[in-house]
Amino acid sequence: MNQRKNKPVIGISIGDINGIGAEVTMKALLDNRIQKLITPVIYAHGKAITFYRKQLEMEDFNFMQIKSIDEVHHKKINLINVIDESPEILPGVETHEAGKLAIAALNHAIQDLKDGKIEALVTAPLNKNNINSDDLKFVGHTEYLTSAFGVKDSLMFLVADDIRVGVVTGHIPLKDVATKVNSESIRAKLNLMLNSLKDDFGINKPRIAVLGLNPHAGEDGLLGDEEINIIQPVIKEFKEKGHLVFGPYPADGFFGMLHQKKFDGVLAMYHDQGLIPFKSLAFETGVNFTAGLPIVRTSPDHGTAYNIAGKNIADEGSMRAAILQAHDIIKNKDHWEEEED
Repeated sequence: MNQRKNKPVIGISIGDINGIGAEVTMKALLDNRIQKLITPVIYAHGKAITFYRKQLEMEDFNFMQIKSIDEVHHKKINLINVIDESPEILPGVETHEAGKLAIAALNHAIQDLKDGKIEALVTAPLNKNNINSDDLKFVGHTEYLTSAFGVKDSLMFLVADDIRVGVVTGHIPLKDVATKVNSESIRAKLNLMLNSLKDDFGINKPRIAVLGLNPHAGEDGLLGDEEINIIQPVIKEFKEKGHLVFGPYPADGFFGMLHQKKFDGVLAMYHDQGLIPFKSLAFETGVNFTAGLPIVRTSPDHGTAYNIAGKNIADEGSMRAAILQAHDIIKNKDHWEEEED
C-alpha cells in the first residue's frame, strides 16, 4: 500500500441552513477521529456556521474561512462562502433563501470535485421543495449528481456496518415501479453493486441477495410473474458468469430473519422496499452512498428535521458515519494507508 502526503480533502455541502445539517456537521467534525483522518471543507456561508456556533453553545467549534479550495489548510476545518450575501437563518422554517444557498453549496462542491480539488463529497440534507423551480427540477442528490457527472446510471446504496442495501428504482412514484423493473434495469444495478462491493468496499467475491417485486416473491406466479419472467433469468445469467447472486427472496421476511447478515449486499426492487427495513435497523448510523459515479459521494440517512432544528438535540451519528465512510471508500479505491503519528 502507498503512503499519502496529506489527509484526503473531503467537502461537505451544508444543505438547508434551517434544518439540522449545520448542527450534525459541526458536531461530527469535532470528533477527534475525523480531524485526524480528513481535511474538511464546508461549502456554506460563514454566517450560518457562526449562528449555530452561538445557538448551540459550541464555542469550541473553530473554522478557517477561505476564498477558494486552493487555500485549503490541512490542519483546520475550512469553510467556503458559496453566496455573497449574508443569509437569514430561521431554524425550522422552510425558505427560498435556504434553498438557494443549498443548491449553490452543492454546485460549488461539484465544480471542485470535477477539478480534482476535493476527493469526496458528503451532502447534508436539503429540502427539495425550496430548491425546485421552473428552471430546475431537483429530484434528489443521487439523480442530480448522476446528471452532473454525465453518468448513464448510478446506484442508491445504503450502508451501515454489515448491512448494504441498493435499489433498482429510486425516486419515482410507486405506480411506475413495475414498468421500470425489467431485465435491463436489474442487470445494470447488479453490475453497479458488484463493482462497488469490489472497488469501494474491498470485497473480492461479494455475495448478493436479490429481493422479489411481488408479495412472497410472487408465490410461484400466483401473485405476479415478474420473478419468473424477469428477475430469475437475470440471476441465472449472473450465476453462469461465476457471480454469487441469489434469489429472488420474499421481501417481507428477509430482514426480519436477519438474512442480510449472510450477504455482502442486498438489491431491493424499489425505494421503500429497501429503505424501510434499512432505516429500521440502522437509522442513526446509516449512510447513503451513490455508487457508479467517478467521484465519492455519501450523505447521512436522514432529512432536514425542521422540528428539532437549532435545539441541540440532533444526533450526529449518521453524519459522522457518512464522513468516515467517504474516507474509507477513498482509501479502498486508492489502496493507501495512513501514516502513523
